[in-house]
Amino acid sequence: MKAQITLTVSEGKRLIAKAIANLPEVQQALREGKILLKGGTTVSAVAEELAGIALRISGRITPRGTRAGREQLPAPHTVLLERGLWRNVDAELEEAVLGMAPSDVAVCGANLIDASGRAAIMAGSPLGGKPGKVLAALEAEGITTIIAAGLEKLSPCSITEAIAAAGRRDTAWSMGMAVGLIPVPGRVITEVTAITLLAPVKATVIGRGGIDGAEGSTTLAVEGEAENVQRLWELVLALKGARTSGAEGSLVECRRGGPNCQLHVGCIYAGKANH
Repeated sequence: MKAQITLTVSEGKRLIAKAIANLPEVQQALREGKILLKGGTTVSAVAEELAGIALRISGRITPRGTRAGREQLPAPHTVLLERGLWRNVDAELEEAVLGMAPSDVAVCGANLIDASGRAAIMAGSPLGGKPGKVLAALEAEGITTIIAAGLEKLSPCSITEAIAAAGRRDTAWSMGMAVGLIPVPGRVITEVTAITLLAPVKATVIGRGGIDGAEGSTTLAVEGEAENVQRLWELVLALKGARTSGAEGSLVECRRGGPNCQLHVGCIYAGKANH
């Protein structure tokens, strides 16, 4: 049996989150160990699935460029789940990671993935701040790392080429903050991967993009036994209309003159405001 489905970007994030939440290693870590969830809209959806909490969204890309979020929001950006209970580890990220074991799991997002399954995150702060330093070294510590990234992040060039082209300090002009790229090793989970994890079917991308709210969407052909295709179909129908995950207020970008405006690094570059 064959079916065709279309997922908006937000629906794809929710599908990826459900697949990650159901991975055996994630379920085991949820019961017996620790799970690190580093904020981003897709990882926030994972946090909702596992702990019922939405995460604070920090950097983001909007029509105005690479932007920061509004400051002084109390919600956590990174949480550690330990035997199902979560705590904010924004102020102790390095210590939290050093306390994790190889049987534990870290979940983060990505700003870019390539056809070889490599991923990278944008860094708008010097050396990527604490998250940049920690994420790049997770697998060096032996921690299973899962990267939640929708197909809208897929690059036509390699991560290596993209890293060489980007640069936080040698960019003369930028819309928003100038960013570099930091490679993040781990297992990338996209909508295609998520579908095959949630049902024993084959998924093939047959279209990208759209209009009227479907910009960046992915259309897929799904093929398999009738009962499996139907299961996947019903799961996708239940996700229709899903919105982007994020703690209340944190999806609002920083704007000059807006609430709590501090002209921080997310708003200025080379001494010139890019609001």
